[in-house]
Amino acid sequence: MNLDKNKGEQAPKRIAIMGSTGSIGTQALDVIRDNPSHFEAEVLVANSNADLLIKQALEFKPNAVVIGDETKYQYVKDTLFTHNIKVYAGAKSIEQIVEMETVDMVLASIVGYAGLASTINAIKYKKPVALANKETLVVAGDIVTKLAYENAVNLYPVDSEHSAIFQCLVGEFQNETEKIYLTASGGPFRGKDKAFLSTVKKEQALKHPNWVMGAKITIDSASLMNKGLEVIEAKWLFNLKPEQIDVIVHPQSIVHSIVQFTDGSMKAQMGLPDMKLPIQYAFTYPDRIKSKFPRFDFLSYPQLTFEKADMNVFKNLGLAFDAMHKGGNMPCVLNAANEAVVQAFLEDKIGFLQMSDVIESCLARMPLIKTPSLEDYMQCDKETRILASELLKKQVKIG
Repeated sequence: MNLDKNKGEQAPKRIAIMGSTGSIGTQALDVIRDNPSHFEAEVLVANSNADLLIKQALEFKPNAVVIGDETKYQYVKDTLFTHNIKVYAGAKSIEQIVEMETVDMVLASIVGYAGLASTINAIKYKKPVALANKETLVVAGDIVTKLAYENAVNLYPVDSEHSAIFQCLVGEFQNETEKIYLTASGGPFRGKDKAFLSTVKKEQALKHPNWVMGAKITIDSASLMNKGLEVIEAKWLFNLKPEQIDVIVHPQSIVHSIVQFTDGSMKAQMGLPDMKLPIQYAFTYPDRIKSKFPRFDFLSYPQLTFEKADMNVFKNLGLAFDAMHKGGNMPCVLNAANEAVVQAFLEDKIGFLQMSDVIESCLARMPLIKTPSLEDYMQCDKETRILASELLKKQVKIG
């Protein structure tokens, strides 16, 4: 937190919320709203939801806002003109806004590959990053973590599973981790077979049993790709080998993840499924502040159960492990292909199981680059999306 010279006390931490109109961004603003003495929304960034961005700006009075869709720039600017709020637009502005000296922390919650550039720039400008964009580490984990190390920048995980691991490791950094277990709810299709999945529609996939999330991540959760991306993210965040990471299905979503140490002892972080808690912890680390979040009651959950993830039915999880083992640009291929097929599924252009088929084909056809540069990653992402588009055209449109 920045020091208030007049009071000699810590002033509110000024946060740039990248993706303020999305699920994580709106929940982050809930945290800020409930803790005005601790946090301020310094910058708000949205892709195209101009109306919600304006509403947020009028409430939180940020220093600046950015709308990615340049066609909506004038509308946002005119609406906020009398409120002394700077307005910018376009992809370059999204990337550059994190450079502002008044930004104390950046919440990276822009969905997908689109969040990579601003996160890298935030690190270059030595801004601590609360990382909710798992694709940043999936696509270019080696480059991002090296850059963070070189700039002495901390990456604070916001995903509930990675926050759980981070919390379990507090006070244990000198002790060796033997293994971590990422928990998965199993999504809306837990226990279903391929025959059932071959007929599901997006409306079914968007009904997550425990979490309220955006459309893309909800589909990823239903296909277990979200867990696959988290596996790769965990490798980079916690400097783990692939064999040190496992996934277990935990339908109640109370145990958010588990760390096992070399003496066999295990730590688990538990709580109700609410993203505001890991968001707040990332904002306040190493401190914890009081919250009004609902409390977990053991008697309301007399049984906590665990199951093996079925990678035969949910192929995406296995594909993610394969991409992680191969390394290089393969996780980038995985992510780009997945973003393409999820969008196609949301547009009713492809079936649920066909998503895995297209991703698998992309992984098989794209050439492996063992030590890619950032430019290689950018080109790989572009070429994979072109390939995925070509493969999607060959798929039969669902009825």
